[in-house]
Amino acid sequence: MAFNTLIYETKNGIGYITINRPKALNALNVEALTELSEALDMMAEDDNAKVVIITGAGGRAFVAGADISAMQNMTAVEAYDYARLGQTTYNKVQDLPKIVIAAIDGFALGGGCELALACDIRVASAKSQIGIPEVTLGVFPGFAGTQRLPRLVGTGIAKEMLATARKVHADEAKEIGLVNYVVDENPLAKAEELASQICKNSMSAIALGKKAMNEGMEMELKKGIEHEAALFAVAFTTEDQREGMTAFLEKRPANFK
Repeated sequence: MAFNTLIYETKNGIGYITINRPKALNALNVEALTELSEALDMMAEDDNAKVVIITGAGGRAFVAGADISAMQNMTAVEAYDYARLGQTTYNKVQDLPKIVIAAIDGFALGGGCELALACDIRVASAKSQIGIPEVTLGVFPGFAGTQRLPRLVGTGIAKEMLATARKVHADEAKEIGLVNYVVDENPLAKAEELASQICKNSMSAIALGKKAMNEGMEMELKKGIEHEAALFAVAFTTEDQREGMTAFLEKRPANFK
C-alpha cells in the first residue's frame, strides 16, 4: 500500500513506520493520522513485523506536533472529531499486540509527545526536546496527553509541563521517566538493538504481558491481579509455552513461532 505521509517497511523481523513530512517537521494533519491508523492496522497483521519502531524523517523532529494551519479555523465539532481521530489512532499504538518503540531524534512536541507516550518504549537522541506546549496556542493536549503523561511521570511533573509549556531536554526526560534511553546521536540504532533482543522472545507471551499491564493499569489492584492470572492461564494454551519450557529443560535455545 502506498502512503503519502509515511514510509512503511519491514526487515529482520522489525516493522518501521517513518512519519515522512520533514518540511513540516513531521507535523500530523488529518491525512497523516489517517494513514498512521491504516499502517498500524497493517502492522498488527504483518507476520514480518515482530516489533514496531516509529520514527520521523529528516533528523530534525520525531513529530513536531499537530498541523496548526489545519487546526486554526476548526469549529468545536471539528476539533472534537480531530481529537477523537488522534486518540483512536494512538490507542492503536498502545493496544498493538506487539512492542512499539519510539525512536525520537529532535522535537517531539504536542501530538508528537503524545504519540511517543502511546509507545511502549522511548529512545531519544541527546539533542531531543519533548513537551506539550499547546497552552501557548490557547488549547491543551487533545490526543490523550493529559491522560498518558501523568500516568508515566506523575501528576506534578505533568501539570508543570502542561502549564509552563517548557520543552524537556533528553537528559531530564530520562531522569523523570519520560524516555527509557538517551543516546548521543542515533536513536534508531538503539531502538533496533532493543527490537532485535525482543525478537528472540515469545511474541505471544509479550502480547499477553502487554495486555495484562495495559488493562491492569485501569483496574483496582486486586482486579488487575485476577486479570493477570486469567491471561497467564491463556499463555499455557500456546505453542510458545510448550516450546519455551521444553527448550529450557533440554538446555537449548527456544525456537518460538
